[in-house]
Amino acid sequence: MQKKVSEFLQRHGFYQDLDLASLVDSFLHDMNEGLSGRKSYQDMIRTYLDPSSITLKDKAVVVIDAGGTNFRSSLVTFSKDGSSTVSNFEKTRMPGTEKELGKKEFFAQIADNIARFKDSCDEICFCFSYAMTITEDQDGVLESFSKEVKAPEVVGCHIGAELKNALKEKGWTKLPRKIILLNDTASALLAGSGNPKYSSYIGFILGTGLNAAYLQPAKSEYNLTKNQIIVCESAKFGGFKNSDFDIIMDEKSVTPGTSPYEKLCSGAYLGPLALETLQFAAKESLFSEKFAGALQNKKSLSLIEVNSFLSGSDSALFDADGATAEDKAVLFEIFDALVNRMAQLAAVILAACIIQCEGGKSSESPICVACNGTSFFKTYKVIERTKEYLAKVLEGKNLYYELLPEEVDITMGTAKAAFTE
Repeated sequence: MQKKVSEFLQRHGFYQDLDLASLVDSFLHDMNEGLSGRKSYQDMIRTYLDPSSITLKDKAVVVIDAGGTNFRSSLVTFSKDGSSTVSNFEKTRMPGTEKELGKKEFFAQIADNIARFKDSCDEICFCFSYAMTITEDQDGVLESFSKEVKAPEVVGCHIGAELKNALKEKGWTKLPRKIILLNDTASALLAGSGNPKYSSYIGFILGTGLNAAYLQPAKSEYNLTKNQIIVCESAKFGGFKNSDFDIIMDEKSVTPGTSPYEKLCSGAYLGPLALETLQFAAKESLFSEKFAGALQNKKSLSLIEVNSFLSGSDSALFDADGATAEDKAVLFEIFDALVNRMAQLAAVILAACIIQCEGGKSSESPICVACNGTSFFKTYKVIERTKEYLAKVLEGKNLYYELLPEEVDITMGTAKAAFTE
């Protein structure tokens, strides 16, 4: 069974044994091109944030977390001893995920979502998990949406400035002094910061989308005069040869041709990618006739369903479609190959960031790798495999790092941005 599936995958350009070392080299080359101001897949966005400059004090900060399918907002209150509390939390749908919105509608919905904080907040820390250029005053200019958000008029806008305008139109008389924009990977990194034993930091997200950030040392060759967090926009990396399944799935997505690396493995796309792969396999007689016919008519498949099948929590998922025991064995091999590639591609990003950090030279001062995202933490064997592939690709480099054992709190990391200098 394994051989039959492996031959099918390879026939369509889906290779199970990736050259991870070469992929890491390609990532590092692309990162350096972007940092040097040359053409690159990844944006290598400067954030002007240095976690070492954080000094916590008594302050309450409104935190917005916009990304994926959810829009979250809350009030985070800090004390001088570093303790914090979260209050007035609400979660709703991310604007633009249910229908296309114009610019005014988009920001009006955000303003409505935080109306309960009207005239009561001095600063808003806004985790906006899409590709944007950060300005020196810590606003963000949106470059592109991903994760199927439909609001094209927002591209090119200064997110903080437009939100202030929307708040004013909603009747706010006391506008926030500052709206600080940052990406969720920068928030994850900041959430993991603060322990003096760490020599550097990485933030990694594998959820609905995919991205990484790391602490870049100051370097004259990059015209960087101080250490700061760099957001890679890893989702945009294009130095990977896509399989036939990847190509078809991308063509059917809302934004074809964008975020090619993200579409290989993130939560928003792995379900549709799995369905495309199954439908290819059905056409090539890898399944029984009845089950193949049912697959050809299937309209959707989610990562949650794929994961449930792999983990055995819903082994009856395809019973109504007439799947035989042999069909299920083929399903398992295909699904397992897809999530295994997810782990391989995650390890590549992490390895490149670990090397680029230039930290972790001793076991007493490792690099902190702070991760977030349900696709990473809950998908079948992804964490274990990522760790194995990461150790393998960094073997012999004498670099020390620690993956924090639990998902970091994006809200807390975002709030910390209010205390950076």
